[in-house]
Amino acid sequence: QVQLVESGGGSVQVGGSLTLSCAYSGYIASWCSMGWFRQAPGKDRERVAVIVGDGATDYTESVKGRFTISKGNAKNTLLLQMNSLRPEDTAMYYCAACRTRSSFQYWGQGTQVTVSS
Repeated sequence: QVQLVESGGGSVQVGGSLTLSCAYSGYIASWCSMGWFRQAPGKDRERVAVIVGDGATDYTESVKGRFTISKGNAKNTLLLQMNSLRPEDTAMYYCAACRTRSSFQYWGQGTQVTVSS
């Protein structure tokens, strides 16, 4: 059974940094895409960053140059380094694994990020 557990969220001031971590267990194929999503109150879920099996990455326009998705040095860990945080980055952040035709197969429970001015 695959499980994803996010950590690292919190409250930070504008311009600050946070690193989100997603620890996953169970079998996830090496070619599976993994990603970070976020959802702010009253808004649709938004894809933030994706990393595919060969290491290629893709980011939503608003976070390019500020966020970095990577596989952690620790086994079975996905990271999201977030710099120059803005109030509009405030949201619940979710880790996801194994992209399907319409979504991702596995999801974590989320970790809250709050950016205040």
